[in-house]
Amino acid sequence: MSNTEIIDILELTAKLMELHDGDAFKIKSFQAAAFNLDKTSEDLTSLSFPELVKLPGVGKSVAGKVLQIVETGRLQDLDDLLAQTPEGVLEMFRIKGIGAKKIRTIWRDLGIDTLRDLRLACESGEIAKIKGFGEKTQQAILDSLVFLENQTGKLRMDKAEALANMLLDVFEKEFSRVEITGQVRQKAEEVETVQFVVSTANSVAAFDFLNSLSYLEQNAIESTPFVWRGQASGYEVMLEIVTTKPERFENQLLMHSAAEKHLATAGSTGWTLLQTSMAFPAEAEEAVYQRAGLPYVVPEMREGHNEFAWSQTHSPNDLVTWDALRGILHNHSTYSDGKHSLEQMANYCRELGFHYFGIADHSQKASYAHGLEPYRIKQQHEEIDRLNEQFGGSFRILKGIESDILGDGSLDYDDEILASFDYVVASVHSNLSMTSEKATARLISAIQNPYTTILGHPTGRLLLARAGYPIDYRAVIDACAERGVVIEINASPWRLDLDWRWIQYAVGKGVMLSINPDAHEMAGFHDMHYGVAVARKGGLTKNMTFNTLTLKEMEAYLQSRKQRI
Repeated sequence: MSNTEIIDILELTAKLMELHDGDAFKIKSFQAAAFNLDKTSEDLTSLSFPELVKLPGVGKSVAGKVLQIVETGRLQDLDDLLAQTPEGVLEMFRIKGIGAKKIRTIWRDLGIDTLRDLRLACESGEIAKIKGFGEKTQQAILDSLVFLENQTGKLRMDKAEALANMLLDVFEKEFSRVEITGQVRQKAEEVETVQFVVSTANSVAAFDFLNSLSYLEQNAIESTPFVWRGQASGYEVMLEIVTTKPERFENQLLMHSAAEKHLATAGSTGWTLLQTSMAFPAEAEEAVYQRAGLPYVVPEMREGHNEFAWSQTHSPNDLVTWDALRGILHNHSTYSDGKHSLEQMANYCRELGFHYFGIADHSQKASYAHGLEPYRIKQQHEEIDRLNEQFGGSFRILKGIESDILGDGSLDYDDEILASFDYVVASVHSNLSMTSEKATARLISAIQNPYTTILGHPTGRLLLARAGYPIDYRAVIDACAERGVVIEINASPWRLDLDWRWIQYAVGKGVMLSINPDAHEMAGFHDMHYGVAVARKGGLTKNMTFNTLTLKEMEAYLQSRKQRI
């Protein structure tokens, strides 16, 4: 059991205690423990009772609960609360903008215990009539319900990839060749179907094997003689296994790793990719493109977007890769809401082969994240200077900040403090309910601030959890082009924001993009793989990726920018 799983249990227990009007002191103790444990780098499963009690925010009672979770994988308090809570009421906690008290009112006062009934109550105006709710809250609930309905049956990229790789390990023991295909291979940020192509001369035997796996359940109605469809236990996402003869493997691999619009593209021969793939067995995917008279396109880009136009002036080798990156610029430490110290984060970044590490802890207005007040900025900068002396010239910590974009578009801190940083990542974290006009104006105002270096996660979206605030992408990107502001591709699989569909517009305007993990712990650096994946999907080249600059180039860029202010 991981720290995250333990913390999730404590958080859910606190929510359900509040839902059932439990003891206020006990609720706060669970909340405080979950909040503080989320920031510890200790392995909770290895700690004794006395060691747990020494952790911030953990009293004797909660320490005992943590041990119970570690030893049994469960918490009796939570089991008791779940037994009293209808499933539909539990699902209401996924709705943004309402907490346990409002959910209790909806459930107890109106007798609503399903999302369907809640939506009907919103549509009829019943929710707005409840004291303390009103039209605005009712609309927010309705918007969130519609969003959640559209996300049903989907997985984030990281979760889908994990499921696919887990099954791949099993399938490789049975089939001579197996490849992950479909949305996972194409690096979709949200996956509806986890798909494989397997090589076999006997589809019946393949189906028998798949149906022998206790954790797979076939949907016989949706399946065909050559395509097994169903689900894996614990997942709502669709699972699809395409069986094919060995000599047609590469053809099927291509046809199940591209959008219909991509396959419908005709080459110089007059034949489409689909027609060519169906007509001629191929030893490799590249051979199908060549026979059709089309340039080869990597799986990530096969969306029917503008990949063939892109290919007229670029080759796959131009695309950004992990190895091309020289540093990362949006990271957090224990100075704000990170789990690891500045020194730990920097050392691990160096171990991964990067040449510079940009620290961008939260600014002071982000009090929920222990944003840095001016005196703590001074402390951090002094530590950075000391560490940089130890590193010598081969590696460097850059002094950054993730400055909140305030409601009026101004940046947190005055100019004097902003000038003390090497660079500024400007991001919105509060007042997310905005019209497109207001959100766009707010971002553009921040972009026009001379101290803004990078626009962080431009829409504030959380995939499958929260829709981003609407913006006029063209206007925001145009403003970045005018002011020389870099746009972030936030590599967290929760965000992947800027959306890959706008990468080519940004590049066409001369705007560079920075792939950043928004890491709050050392393991978070590995999220860069997801950022690179969607960057490649959007056709981002190495030369337009900000953090492919060498340390010397980055320092020169940041210095010249400061001189222009």
